[in-house]
Amino acid sequence: MRIDQICGAGLVVLAVTACTPALDWREVRSPDSAALAWFPCKPDRFARHVTLAGTAVSMVLASCSAGGVTYALSHAELPDPARVATALSELRAAAVGNIGGDAQLIGALSVPGMTPNPAAQRWRIDGSRPDGTPLRGQAGFFSRGMRVYQATVIGPRIDADAADTFFTGLRLVS
Repeated sequence: MRIDQICGAGLVVLAVTACTPALDWREVRSPDSAALAWFPCKPDRFARHVTLAGTAVSMVLASCSAGGVTYALSHAELPDPARVATALSELRAAAVGNIGGDAQLIGALSVPGMTPNPAAQRWRIDGSRPDGTPLRGQAGFFSRGMRVYQATVIGPRIDADAADTFFTGLRLVS
């Protein structure tokens, strides 16, 4: 192959990849909750048992990574409505603690279909990986009835438009 053919092929590959969006937004409905979310990639689903607000619960997580950033939505069902505010607080503390971060309140989080709760908030979290590499994140916490939710965007850098698309795309349906 001649150098001009190699360069021409390289330009074609470059042109095709330049036109490929890094984020391929799609609406995803959680099969075991009322949540609808816009994800920029196809999420995988995981479940594990955790203790939340003093109760063992199953936490279900849908997450994917695109452009070096992870997008996630998790939920858990509590047995008692009196534990919801405590659970939302614990989720926030864990999100901050997991990356050894500092949190700053962005503001109230309003998700269509959620139960109004003063603990429904969106936070900016600055922290780091165990190796010291900086991590930036945004996390939102909200509830519906006895189900609590956490939405998270985390990576070395957060694109504000992508984070806004993710958070404003959240809604709870019947």
